[in-house]
Amino acid sequence: MADPTPEESMCPRRRGVRGAPGADIRILADNGEYWLTNKGDQAIIRVTVRRLRERLPHARIGVLTNAPILLRSYEPDAEPVCYRRGGDWADARVADAWVADAWVGRVAARVAGPRVVGTTGWLWSGTVDPLRSAVRSARNGLRARRSATVGGGGGEGRTEWYDGYFDTPRTRSGGGLLPNAVDDATMVIAMGGGYLTDVDEYQAHRTLSLLERALERGVPTAMLGQGIGPMDDPTLRAHAARVLPRVDHIALREGRRGPALLRSLGVPDGRVVVTGDDAVELGYRARTEGLGRHLGVCLRIAGYSPVTGSARAEVGRVVRSVADRAGAGLVPLPVSEYRSEDRRATMPLLAGYRAEGTPLGRFSGPERLAAEVSRCRVLVTGAYHVAVFALSQGIPVVGLTSSRYYDDKFGGLGAMFGAGFALVHLDDRGLREALDRAVTELWDAADRVRDPLRDRARAQIAASNASFDVVAALASGSRDEASRSNQVAKRRE
Repeated sequence: MADPTPEESMCPRRRGVRGAPGADIRILADNGEYWLTNKGDQAIIRVTVRRLRERLPHARIGVLTNAPILLRSYEPDAEPVCYRRGGDWADARVADAWVADAWVGRVAARVAGPRVVGTTGWLWSGTVDPLRSAVRSARNGLRARRSATVGGGGGEGRTEWYDGYFDTPRTRSGGGLLPNAVDDATMVIAMGGGYLTDVDEYQAHRTLSLLERALERGVPTAMLGQGIGPMDDPTLRAHAARVLPRVDHIALREGRRGPALLRSLGVPDGRVVVTGDDAVELGYRARTEGLGRHLGVCLRIAGYSPVTGSARAEVGRVVRSVADRAGAGLVPLPVSEYRSEDRRATMPLLAGYRAEGTPLGRFSGPERLAAEVSRCRVLVTGAYHVAVFALSQGIPVVGLTSSRYYDDKFGGLGAMFGAGFALVHLDDRGLREALDRAVTELWDAADRVRDPLRDRARAQIAASNASFDVVAALASGSRDEASRSNQVAKRRE
């Protein structure tokens, strides 16, 4: 047998399949988190890549990332499209560079694994990133001063953003900020996430411009498992209204806010379907037969999820008290490893109480997190995707919110599952009583709500899979089949 070409080395499944159906399909997939520091986003990538591969076994599935080798160690079946290096497909790079990427990535995936690769990259980033940041800050300062000189000031900090994303979406090779791979893609998709919103404006514009570039080229586009909004910023709404009505297929993870928002932006109802979160399937697969024995906890403190010191202290007092009364342990369940935000917020909640095991390592995959969730009878969380994992297994959840963004995220998730979910506001004056009551009631109801929650999970998995059938038909160039699949998906809402 002849040696594989460099292109085949980057995508092992393509060996020996020249001319096979789908071998010329290149799907470029955007996602909500390029550094792979969030287990919820990892779950979305895992499910998306697996489903696409099942339907299009010979297609190339390029995933935008800033951590290409780490992506390969998590997802050997995905092809990293490295945004920081210009975002080219593998066969557009200098030969030595992409052959090295292929072999290093394959060794990492099969031998070293995410823990070794991730730890090495983390230590390297800790050394190099401060230097890069300083250089970037200096460069941006020069650009801002130049913009002020040329344009008379005002909006300096957004000049590069608009040039690259909003006014005239251009690829890196054309002087813009979009990945070059979009111009060679035969389909562009936006994976599930909650990034089309005011609180993630940069990512929202980036994704919209990526889709817009694809639409300009006439290639199919789709958005899967999306949580859209809140979206009040006039510039972002204008951009969304220009792009979203032309997207071929939009699947939403909730039906409480998203459909109305899309309608207000001019998106036809016929192109929209409510499927639930794509990560529901990964959570559901981790279910166990018996009820869990412990109380799971995760707290998120971030700019989009502010939590006061007194509110965090109250949450800690309540979860320790409820666990003590029930004779249960506390299971810490951090989701986001960005600046260790979930660990730093969650671990103080235990405050001397017995932890049921140690927290997962920062480079543990989403399946490990879902398995940890299965040990719990109830989950208390300020992070979204660990709630998805719990509800999908039939485990009731108390969602903690302190912002409109999380009101919508948790409100939509609760509506998709019905019973077994309670929302508690962290700025409530009666926080302690409200949280204690919610956790206690769900602890007592855990056995009753398990089967209804699992029924809801199965329905969402079926709807989500039907949406992927639409994507596969679009990628294969069969719009008639896509239309039929879309009708099936609409019936499964």
